[in-house]
Amino acid sequence: MSTWTQAYESREDLKSYGDNGLALFALALHFRIDDIDGVAAESITDGHDDKKCDLVYINEEEEFAVLAQCYFSGKDRQEAPANKASDLNIALAWLLQRDLKEVPERINSSAKQIRDLIRQSKIKTLYVWYVHNLPISKNVRQELVTVQQTANTILKHDFNHSKVQVHAVEVGAEKITEWYSESLSPILVDEIFNIKVSDGGYEINGGEWASFCTTIQGKDLARAYKKHKLNVFSANVRDYLGSRSTDSNINNGIKTSAENSASDFWVFNNGVTILVHDYKYNEKVRNLEVRGMSIVNGAQTTGALGSLARLPTEDVRVQARFIKVRDGDADLIQNIIQYNNSQNKVEASDFRSTDKIQKRLKVEFSSIPDAEYEGGRRGSAESVIRRKPNLLPSYTVGQALMSFHGEPTIAYNQRSAIWTNDSYYSKIFNDSTKASHIVCAFSLMKCIVNKKIHLGKKETLSKNDAAQLEYLRYRGAIPLLCSAITECLESFLGRPIPDLFRVSFGNDVSPSSAETIWEPIVDICLALSNQLLPALIDGGLKSPTKVRECTSNFSQLIAATAQMNRPVYELFEKNVKPAF
Repeated sequence: MSTWTQAYESREDLKSYGDNGLALFALALHFRIDDIDGVAAESITDGHDDKKCDLVYINEEEEFAVLAQCYFSGKDRQEAPANKASDLNIALAWLLQRDLKEVPERINSSAKQIRDLIRQSKIKTLYVWYVHNLPISKNVRQELVTVQQTANTILKHDFNHSKVQVHAVEVGAEKITEWYSESLSPILVDEIFNIKVSDGGYEINGGEWASFCTTIQGKDLARAYKKHKLNVFSANVRDYLGSRSTDSNINNGIKTSAENSASDFWVFNNGVTILVHDYKYNEKVRNLEVRGMSIVNGAQTTGALGSLARLPTEDVRVQARFIKVRDGDADLIQNIIQYNNSQNKVEASDFRSTDKIQKRLKVEFSSIPDAEYEGGRRGSAESVIRRKPNLLPSYTVGQALMSFHGEPTIAYNQRSAIWTNDSYYSKIFNDSTKASHIVCAFSLMKCIVNKKIHLGKKETLSKNDAAQLEYLRYRGAIPLLCSAITECLESFLGRPIPDLFRVSFGNDVSPSSAETIWEPIVDICLALSNQLLPALIDGGLKSPTKVRECTSNFSQLIAATAQMNRPVYELFEKNVKPAF
């Protein structure tokens, strides 16, 4: 039994998704996703009218989408059925080409969103996966060649100005094994880089490591960032944080010096440290061949250079050291990462996972029952492979807080920017933010997610259930409903709320218990969710103006019906306590 199989079978939370559980596992491995239930609620489309689209995952921020067909065999077969791969041709036609009026409700919202994003050039890569647990085969590979041709033909005919790369991939046992192994390594970008070293360099050897120190051209860093984005920082405790046009912002300063003082860039900049699988230096041709790349120090330099409108000139040079660790010593690698990011003082705006607010919140969470919070860190390999049942994933916490505080469009469309944009971050993470308040906001979103999953699994639906599921299938529906519910808190509590950050269920309530407290409120609000549809139907969850109009109408309806629901609201009010 392979290691990934053991890891997959230990994930009890994935079993309820049937064959699609394997697709979710593959998605989590390849893209480092730790909030599987949230992704499942948004992306699983499997059903009698899914038109062969088992899963549609869209990541607007990182500009890619995944369409998957899934198959899991309980028997030891030599290959997966090729006809399941050919079904992806049907899926592509329905997702990208058929008249939206004919596309079933189950996949309609996904089809509309992905088409809009392709037309807006906000999807650069489309992955078409056939996910299964059997060996890869020639028959499936041939079918996927046709699938890729189908996708390219549709894109060329219906989206003629788009530049979308299509990757039709058989995600079989070998591929999942590869991704599982990669997930255990801090280096996600595993390709060969040939780097010009005009000024030569020198090597230093330690007991279990070796390092090559040299000067490289800034454009080599820029190219790596433009191609691989945040994956090039996979071993870095912080990602690139963007730049603002202010003198105090270091990233903007890096960009300015690269453009205006190129020949002096080397002396202005501290350089970069890059963790690699291996390197080979050819002194004769002054070429450094590097396999694998993760920047453990210098993310801001790399991101700033990679964000320039044009590649830096050859005059922009950067001091660099490339480190390889012999035998992949995990403890040594972790120490290299840690010490390379703790030598200098790091401000809160640069380093979320170690700022004073996140440190305080982690301490506060130690007193919350059955709750674990990582304080700004993305999911580790451990949390991706083996589910931590009590984990509140940092990115989901950010989305929940942003929704709770009235910004569902940011929560849905800019989940990474919540952590990198100073304005967004300070709106939800400040001295008023308490762990008990985070539990309150997170459990509301989780309650709605679980409600959608529950409705989606019911074999027969009442008219009301069907209407609620129809609403929840719209992309962005969950953060929008969260915001609408918090807009109505004064109606639920029967009193003014001068500060939303004070709303909590107290320090002795676990996230799962908090979900139970929210459930009667969510049931009432879901019954009126059709009031929110105008903010989702035309263009998706994009317009703050439409959101305000819909949530205002929704809150007025909740207020008008408050008397008939007073017993439910009074019980809810007894559970609400100030956050301290």
